[in-house]
Amino acid sequence: MEAPTDLTPQIAASATALAWRCDGHLQVQLLAGDKWELVDIGSGRQPETQRILWSGEDSMDRISLACPSGLMAATHESFTRPPEIETGSLRNLRNLTNTNAGLRMLAHAQSISWKSDEFDVQGWLLLPEHADGKLPMVTIVHGGPAGAAVPYFSGVGVMSALLEHGYAVFRPNPRGSFGQGERFTQANVRDFGHGDLRDILAGIDAATKVATIDASRLGVFGGSYGGFLAMWSVTQTDRFKAAVAAGGVSDWLSYYGENGIDGWLLPYFEASVYDEPEIYARSSPINFIRNVRTPTFEYVGERDLECPPPQTQEFWHALKALNVATSIMIYPGEGHLLRDPGHIADATHRTLAWFDMYLK
Repeated sequence: MEAPTDLTPQIAASATALAWRCDGHLQVQLLAGDKWELVDIGSGRQPETQRILWSGEDSMDRISLACPSGLMAATHESFTRPPEIETGSLRNLRNLTNTNAGLRMLAHAQSISWKSDEFDVQGWLLLPEHADGKLPMVTIVHGGPAGAAVPYFSGVGVMSALLEHGYAVFRPNPRGSFGQGERFTQANVRDFGHGDLRDILAGIDAATKVATIDASRLGVFGGSYGGFLAMWSVTQTDRFKAAVAAGGVSDWLSYYGENGIDGWLLPYFEASVYDEPEIYARSSPINFIRNVRTPTFEYVGERDLECPPPQTQEFWHALKALNVATSIMIYPGEGHLLRDPGHIADATHRTLAWFDMYLK
């Protein structure tokens, strides 16, 4: 067996899929900042010159290549256009399906970039199609933390509801995210919440420079790791006037013993909670709870093993005890992601009402 070879040393991108082509070359799908790329990286035996076959901001996914014709099929979508299957050659792709014809989200999306510490950071700013005056803005933080906000269509849910009701939406990709290379993705190791929040706040400043945003009416929303960052944000800054945390983490020390997947914590904290509890404590929102002034709504699934309900209950209980405006909802029978359409609609309604109460 040959020793592994790094074919993309120091690449400022994240590989999401790969396949062998008929000519023996390796074809890789990359997320590179705000671009999806399809790249030929050669024979796969040694680092070679990369050749970009396709590049675009819209999401192209589930790519299938036919040999030897070179024809391909893929799904294609954006923030405002739902997915359809495309077929043809790379230079001449056409829709094979029109299943979602007529559906669209009434918004404008643009990629923005900014500097935070030594990093170049990227995110997406979405504005209502008929924006009028200075807009309130809600920052939606993705889960993971190893993930990315990319142009996928969302016809229902919090983001579309906010845009329909006149909010700007900011989707940052702070350190820890995919899309900027391995060093960027690992930059939150032993530093949950600290550097990534700096990235998000710097991104909000960048967003207010390119759009008419009311900086006095800012909200934050997130689920899973994004729920943790929503909880963490309100303990670290008063810039957000309302927050919603879905299935978040309030205390990494107790979380270590409560959740069903604690193995994922070791690469990030580089030690168990029993060996270095102080590293977990410095990133736990509950330890900074007395700083919170921001009204915060929390919800979680009753059977969530990844971000167990006690994490949400603990945060809510502390805010209530400290007379900070708060509310909680625990959805019966639900796990880490809400699946019941009625529960999804209810959570969206409650989230929108919470932001309307404090940002409108």
